[in-house]
Amino acid sequence: MIPVYNCAVYLVETLAAVLQQAGPEGEMQIEVVDDCSTDVDVEALVRNIGHGRVKYFRQEQNVGSLRNFETCINRARGYLVHILHGDDLVKPGYYASMENLFDRYPSIGAAFCRYVYVGQSGKPLYYRDAEMEEAGILDNWLARVAGRQRLQFCTVTVKREVYEQLGGFYGVDYGEDWEMWVRIARHYPVAYDPTVLAAYRLHMASISGQSYATAKNLKDLQWVIRTIQQYLPDEEKDILFREAMKFYAHYGIKIANDLWYGLHSRQGAKIQVREALSMHRDAQLYWKITKLYIKMALNITSFIPRTKQRYN
Repeated sequence: MIPVYNCAVYLVETLAAVLQQAGPEGEMQIEVVDDCSTDVDVEALVRNIGHGRVKYFRQEQNVGSLRNFETCINRARGYLVHILHGDDLVKPGYYASMENLFDRYPSIGAAFCRYVYVGQSGKPLYYRDAEMEEAGILDNWLARVAGRQRLQFCTVTVKREVYEQLGGFYGVDYGEDWEMWVRIARHYPVAYDPTVLAAYRLHMASISGQSYATAKNLKDLQWVIRTIQQYLPDEEKDILFREAMKFYAHYGIKIANDLWYGLHSRQGAKIQVREALSMHRDAQLYWKITKLYIKMALNITSFIPRTKQRYN
């Protein structure tokens, strides 16, 4: 299921990557769920690329990402559901790997793979560290994923019944998937393949959004951090809470740097800094802030930002 909104420049590559390894139509549903895109005629694009193999559904009005994900889940007919954003990619072998993991470990609720970050052109930037060396069920996964986000939508396949039992994405627009992966880990084993079989695209489009200009990204992540406490053992809650708050305070300074270097947004960078300091404070954080403020004072802007939107 491929949710899209104004990402046509990448959608052709996304669809081609899926079609390259698609099973027969009776075994694999492929559908684009369009949240009223305005960039191009997405239906025509899907028709030209998919030649009837890819179905198309358009919302009657723009409903936002959470409701569009919900539509994806509700329209999915398969036993397994993969939500693949229209600007991300799967590599050859992804679906065969996921199917193999669910066959080998029938008790799991979800499975995911290692992934690579790619740039706007699709060229690799850097690789996500492997969670373990061989494919199998992850140990102590609940605590590990509660400490910080460790995966992306493009990597994860979930049993349809898991969504039916646990519900969909909710609460916030930034970090909503992290809450879901922790929720699944609380109730089900999760399997993993260390092979790089998905690509998460980094691009500039989203750092100009209001989420960053107002520090909504960090506020939403704090909501997630507090919400996932209910899924954790009592003896681990405080430790994991502090770990997550510290990690994302430092992440906020990375975003502040991206806002300054990428968009020359002095105010946006300062708002990120203020919100980061409300989450955690240590000497290293202050040092990072000092360096950023010196560069802003000197008007140093010669740097290429690294992020699209995610938080790991």
